[in-house]
Amino acid sequence: MLKYLFSADGTSPIFVWIEYAAVFVEVLAVAIIVFAILMALARYVINYAANRERDHLYHDLKVSLGKALLLGLEVLVAADIIHTVALEATMESVFVLGLLVLIRTFLSWALVVEIEGHWPWQQRRP
Repeated sequence: MLKYLFSADGTSPIFVWIEYAAVFVEVLAVAIIVFAILMALARYVINYAANRERDHLYHDLKVSLGKALLLGLEVLVAADIIHTVALEATMESVFVLGLLVLIRTFLSWALVVEIEGHWPWQQRRP
């Protein structure tokens, strides 16, 4: 029974699969960020060339880029959680995970403030 749970070098195929899943989620996060940035820039260039509402183009680009980064950060946090909880459940790795989540949460808040123009607990300006 144990020969099915561990390979010849002593590693479990389940842990290898979890490691692959964590790496896949990290790559997915990078792909989301890169794809969203490219799409936002393409939309900006097309709208700029078409001379459409140039006053709002920069703001729209900034909002699109901020949303792309927010989504990418959320997916990166998920990858870190998978990696830390499933593979390296030590106090040091949990501390590092907490620090990463704290930094990424701060970045997310900063992006939300930049996108919306106000703190999350304040009402929107008219």
